[in-house]
Amino acid sequence: MIDELRKIGLSDLEARCYLVLHEDPKISGYEVAKKVSVSRTNVYAALRSLTEKGICRVIESEPVLYDAVPIEQLVRLLKSEFEQSTRVLQEQLRASPKTSPSFYSWQGDKAIETVIRRFVANADKSIVVDIWSEDVHWVEELLLEAEKRGVAVTLISIGECMTSLKNVLIHKRSEEWSSVRTRKFSMVCDAHSALLGSFGKGLKPTVLETDHPSLIELLQNAFYHDLIMQQMERDFGKELSEKYGKDYESILHPYQEYL
Repeated sequence: MIDELRKIGLSDLEARCYLVLHEDPKISGYEVAKKVSVSRTNVYAALRSLTEKGICRVIESEPVLYDAVPIEQLVRLLKSEFEQSTRVLQEQLRASPKTSPSFYSWQGDKAIETVIRRFVANADKSIVVDIWSEDVHWVEELLLEAEKRGVAVTLISIGECMTSLKNVLIHKRSEEWSSVRTRKFSMVCDAHSALLGSFGKGLKPTVLETDHPSLIELLQNAFYHDLIMQQMERDFGKELSEKYGKDYESILHPYQEYL
């Protein structure tokens, strides 16, 4: 709960004081200090700050007593202020047309989790994710939420995976894939923005964010070919294996040095 209160702009001590007042209303600053085990000077400073922010109320008495603004009222206030701020930002900071596509690099678990959440939250129509089964946990919960709000979600899993997502394509992988050091990952949202990156043991996770049309088209073409191959293998798997060998060996053999 402390972490959630900090997300709305409270310091650690302010959050602790608010929780104390929420659980035990109309008490003095001295009593609050005893409950949070912090000096009275610091607690009174935190209470003044909470009062200025409209998060706690003062009862003029002897001694002065403090009371938390009910959480329901506080949440409605924060929602109203947030909506007002977003309206102002959208009106005054409308993005100017881009002169060229952009590329941004993200590194580390936290940064990548955040950019994936942002991408999924801003998808209006479609999301296509191509990811190894070992890494589906990065996106599954977010994609399920997107499905619930009506976004068309397709997951291409490299290797078998267990998921509740509705539309999943399983991309088979041969034994040779077990020696691969990096595991690719891509996400295309609404056919105009993409993430492309990799995971792997001993590697710091890295993701590239871009709206470059050529890269978007490249990822869409890969999706297109995955769809075609999936259906062909369902319908003609035995015939394809007999003609081209397991995992299309006879087709790929002349190009091994490139692959």
